[in-house]
Amino acid sequence: MKKQTVYLFALFAGMLVTHAQDDLLDELEAENNIDSLKLTVPSAFKALKIVNLESTKLADKGDFYFIVAHRFGSVENGFDDLFGLDNAVTKLSFLYGFTDWLNVGFARSSFQKTYGVHAKYKLFSQTEGGSPVNVTGYNLVTLNTELDRAFLPLLEFDNRLAYTWQILVSRKFSDSFSFQLAPSLLHENLVSFIPQANTQFILGLGGRIKVSKRMSINADYGWHLNRAANSPFNNSLSIGVDIETGGHVFQLHFTNAQPMFENGFLANGTGDWTEGVFFFGFNLSRVF
Repeated sequence: MKKQTVYLFALFAGMLVTHAQDDLLDELEAENNIDSLKLTVPSAFKALKIVNLESTKLADKGDFYFIVAHRFGSVENGFDDLFGLDNAVTKLSFLYGFTDWLNVGFARSSFQKTYGVHAKYKLFSQTEGGSPVNVTGYNLVTLNTELDRAFLPLLEFDNRLAYTWQILVSRKFSDSFSFQLAPSLLHENLVSFIPQANTQFILGLGGRIKVSKRMSINADYGWHLNRAANSPFNNSLSIGVDIETGGHVFQLHFTNAQPMFENGFLANGTGDWTEGVFFFGFNLSRVF
């Protein structure tokens, strides 16, 4: 009888322990489910660029982008050159999403016959109850093929290269407003203005305000932190409109920097809004 009592007690205790373990596992699973429900906040920007600055948005895995970016000449001459039509430059870009967190692209701009290769990669995504910001890295190498050895007899291949490193940090504050900071380091092996340091530091700022279901107003600015005194170049300021058209975004804008690679518009923008020297342009993308 004693043995039976001991067996029943042991069985009852085992059931209690098993039940307690099941409850603990259920609680842990529930906590994991809560963590998995930390939903990613929809993208802070609808396009890969704000205006000139890269945004924190990436192409999805397997998406192939063909992008046409166009900048007319300065509007200052009016009808004489049809508000810059005669002096336009174009940049053609090809971009592929290798994963959901990595994009690689290749581009060619008619401005200084420049080629560029870049990588863009997601580090953090803004989530509800998690990261308060999106963080994306961006690296670019450009090759200026317009430089002529006839005018620069000591020109070497390295002189044609420029490098850009950026950390893009954005936050979607609401459905209508997003903001981004873009600390940037730029190194030009050959600078356009001799007193200028080869390594340059720029703080990029950009934002988006949604004004209707399919339209937003975007702006970005490049604050050059160590520009040489008496430099002929100015900080870039660009203002535009994004128009969503069936899953694509058409961007129209005005900017005081005609170059479209980062080392061009961040370091070598020639326009001046106060003197009416700025450029009309657009970005048009097609996804395959």
